[in-house]
Amino acid sequence: MTDVQGRTAFITGGANGIGLGIARAMAKAGANVALADLDAAALDAAKAELATTTGVETFVLDVRDRDGFARAADAVEARLGPVSLLFNNAGVAGGAPVAQMGYAMWDWGIGINLGGVINGVETFVPRMVARGAGGHVVNTASGAGLVATDSGVLYTTAKFAVVGMAEALQRELQGAGIGVSVLCPGPVATNIVKRTHSLRPAREQPLSAEQTRAVEARLDATTAWLQQGVPSDRVGEMVLDAVRANRLFIHTDRIVADLLEARHQALLAAFAALD
Repeated sequence: MTDVQGRTAFITGGANGIGLGIARAMAKAGANVALADLDAAALDAAKAELATTTGVETFVLDVRDRDGFARAADAVEARLGPVSLLFNNAGVAGGAPVAQMGYAMWDWGIGINLGGVINGVETFVPRMVARGAGGHVVNTASGAGLVATDSGVLYTTAKFAVVGMAEALQRELQGAGIGVSVLCPGPVATNIVKRTHSLRPAREQPLSAEQTRAVEARLDATTAWLQQGVPSDRVGEMVLDAVRANRLFIHTDRIVADLLEARHQALLAAFAALD
């Protein structure tokens, strides 16, 4: 069990959505919080809110920027103390059909959704191990990191990797007293789809006017679907509970449960070919 009170948490994507929900839960539980995000205005608003509860520092950070990560780590540890709670939460949604995607979009999606997690781990975990004071790492994946859904090849590829990374990290870090969890949410009431759509690189093959209208309609429908999901503050509470209990998997709903069971049955059934 990890007691978060008095510890320092570093949360990427911490000014919006799930990241802000995690920050609120950690602050209420007595942790200092450092928030990293690309949205400077949202960081200012989050700091104003949370500073009434706990110590807060904010950093404008692209999680693909390794030097920026190192600078933020040095700064937060000088101001708030050693980071022993790490939340690699920043992520982007969507992608494009493979035939229209191109390398730029692959690099963008993998760079943020997987590379950002790698950069967070590489920046903070060696420090945590060297201090010998334990801690906890939470990586945000998705239900789409457990079983393929309609989330697209790019997103699914990155999130499957994040799940596997968390499982391997748990095995490696348990001897150091560092817990590991992987958050695999279903729909959460955030604006991630529209927020990240404006940031992504252009498709390799430009869309026609009709295709553009279809994409915009899908964005609207997906955003509306997400708004019916679990509130981000509730997800933050789930994450806090998992850290305290040192649970590996964190689910927010049962939406992929049947699909996951079918996948596992298919995997096991494939061994019959060896008989």
